[in-house]
Amino acid sequence: MKQITQIGATVEEAVLLALHELNLTRKQVDVEIIQEAKKGFLGFGSRKAQVRVTEKEEEKPNPKQEIIEKYEEKFENAYNQQELKQNDDETKISSISTLEETPLNVTTEEFEVDEKAEESETVDYTKAIQQAKKYLENIAIQLGIQDLEVTFEQKGKTINFRLSSEKAALLIGKRGQTLNALQQLTQLVAHQYVKRFIIIKIDVENYRERRQQALEILANRMADKAVHIGRKVELEPMPSNERKIIHHVLADRVDVETYSEGEELKRHLVIEPIR
Repeated sequence: MKQITQIGATVEEAVLLALHELNLTRKQVDVEIIQEAKKGFLGFGSRKAQVRVTEKEEEKPNPKQEIIEKYEEKFENAYNQQELKQNDDETKISSISTLEETPLNVTTEEFEVDEKAEESETVDYTKAIQQAKKYLENIAIQLGIQDLEVTFEQKGKTINFRLSSEKAALLIGKRGQTLNALQQLTQLVAHQYVKRFIIIKIDVENYRERRQQALEILANRMADKAVHIGRKVELEPMPSNERKIIHHVLADRVDVETYSEGEELKRHLVIEPIR
């Protein structure tokens, strides 16, 4: 039986994060609220929500009903997680979210495919990859991109998509926020067509590697600045994966420490000199 204690800015966010970690749906777990979130006053006394999520004892439901519930849950999670990802590039993100309905449609044929995959214990990612690729192409059209080229490489359960276009900036967005939202939505789409958990990674014109290199340079430069001026330096808000890169780069330095502050879209990394 799986169990996890999770914190979040709200109870709902904490539950969503726990479900993601356990790879379960709401109907498969019991949720215990340990503490509600509290905003505090003038920055003092605030606290995050904390929940304990426990997997229910395994039952033997009707296979088709179980699959129907799985799809219903993913519809809900698609919109909830997209809401958590809203950013300054709202126009482009809205264009992406409006496309969710078409590729997420579910048919009886797809139910049968999932059931057979479960019985045979074999996994065929072909359909998931095809539908994910089609989804990306549809989004590009909605954004006015006519020259999109999509290639992919499969490594086990990880599917790496590489996108190329003269209008790459539209797919990347401010600090890669549109790209991150696009990756998450595409993963949700792909999961409709395969029983097992898979990981979808999307890169545009090698943006992620270039962004990582820029973050590594930024990390050391800001760390040197913090040591030089003798006080902490706060970076701009970043998604968790980018904060982890900076944490990792500076982990071996003995003259600074790093930690995150803020909530949700304002969460940022702080570099503080060790005295």
